[in-house]
Amino acid sequence: MPETQGSPYEEPLNEYRPTRRGFLSVLGLAWLAFTGATAATLAAMGRFLFPNVLYEPPQSFKAGYPDEYTVDVVDERWKAKFGCWIVRTNSGFYALSTVCTHLGCTPNWLASELKFKCPCHGSGYLMTGVNVEGPAPRPLDRFYIGLGEDGQIMVDKTRVFRQDKGQWSLPGSFLEFKVA
Repeated sequence: MPETQGSPYEEPLNEYRPTRRGFLSVLGLAWLAFTGATAATLAAMGRFLFPNVLYEPPQSFKAGYPDEYTVDVVDERWKAKFGCWIVRTNSGFYALSTVCTHLGCTPNWLASELKFKCPCHGSGYLMTGVNVEGPAPRPLDRFYIGLGEDGQIMVDKTRVFRQDKGQWSLPGSFLEFKVA
């Protein structure tokens, strides 16, 4: 009887039979990939345990001594750091917010025109904070202002006084201080 040849597919299958070393290498690489993916997932999840913190300047600050301020001049020293203008008049001081009551932009003090002018939509405010032009619906807010025990001006931005609510006449919205 003639010898029959085997199936043509038998021989190639025997060539690709995995070796023990090859199997362990693939298993090791798979384990490393799994470990790396698990570590990355845990790191991403752990990131949510430590939220981003926004450090803001203190809401209450000392603004120096009354003698450091000039009468009828808007002092812009505190505009950038604390968002506040301090204005001295013949009878005292008040602290104005630097936030436009229209859409929250920061107006600029125009000393030549003696007014605040918002660059966003053209709202204009007098030195007192009263709105006189543009779309601003109400005057600028005032912050609490008083004298500290050491004689320095204290401004507290957590206490806000609004003119449209009749709060500008309340104690703390204006610091009486006569010019010597």
